[in-house]
Amino acid sequence: MARVQTLIVDQYGAFIGKHSGRLRVTVKDEKVAEAPILHLEQVLITGNGVGLSSDAVRACCEEGIPIYFVSSLGRPYAALYSSGLTGTVQTRRAQMMAYNDGRGLILARTFASGKIENQAAFLRYVAKYRKETAPNLYRELRWTADELRDHLEELDRLEGATVDEVRSQVLGIEGRAAQAYWTALQRVVPGEYGWPGRVGRGAKDAVNSALNYGYGILYGQVERAVVLAGLDPYAGFIHVDRPGKPSLVLDLIEEFRVAVVDRVVFGLVGKGVRFEQDEQGLLKENTRRMLAEKVLARLEKPEKYEGKRYPLRVILQRQARHLATFLRRDRAVYEPFMVKW
Repeated sequence: MARVQTLIVDQYGAFIGKHSGRLRVTVKDEKVAEAPILHLEQVLITGNGVGLSSDAVRACCEEGIPIYFVSSLGRPYAALYSSGLTGTVQTRRAQMMAYNDGRGLILARTFASGKIENQAAFLRYVAKYRKETAPNLYRELRWTADELRDHLEELDRLEGATVDEVRSQVLGIEGRAAQAYWTALQRVVPGEYGWPGRVGRGAKDAVNSALNYGYGILYGQVERAVVLAGLDPYAGFIHVDRPGKPSLVLDLIEEFRVAVVDRVVFGLVGKGVRFEQDEQGLLKENTRRMLAEKVLARLEKPEKYEGKRYPLRVILQRQARHLATFLRRDRAVYEPFMVKW
């Protein structure tokens, strides 16, 4: 039997309990899934009406297994961790102090540059498969990739002492790059998908719904990496502070959106896979499960990183730890993760 590393629970009325070293999922007293706690790395609850026993929660906390809750729209709304994971102080003190000095400014530019670099790399990756079959589209995608990289020079020219002084400029540069990126990708999506271009919250079309849901799955993985690195998920640098807004998670996720979620969703689109929706425009249960499994599988794929190849999941955790050491001044620089395709 294959080891179950992620237990996905998406059926209405499901109940998660603990039985002899295993988490068991039942629906109307019938067992539908089971996973040994020894090999489990996370529990992902994506369905409504799901129940949890206190024994299951305690077993997960004792073994450091996070439990994530994601809505049908892909919005993460809760996570359960062992309280011991948030007990570090030194890194968080450094994180708070960095906001008001040059470290915060460096990180804001670095997160933005990593996102733009990866968007450009993905456009070149998409283009290379169209060099012979669609030469005009190939040239357009390559041109847009070069245009995106021009925005990196704008980031380098920004001057200021703190992130507050340049945040609006960073967001403006990032926004213009994103608009060009999504406009270019719109050219590669077949017309039958009816994709209007990038829409975030409230999207009703299948492609944006798939992207939003995929980002929701990735969000939990980033939050876990941040917490394990001893960082405060709510104290970010690009994204502004608001009650209940995990700004640092939203900062760090930018380096991984393209490599993990965009690669998966547009890969499925290229294969003609349909993202099934119900009457309200919400993704159906089987589509949500498929997307969750694909995103999590992508995180296990190795990529080049620091001279070797590591699974993206490991790279994500290392980036969070590099971020922590940079904030503590134990590392001279923080470099974004840039995928090599």
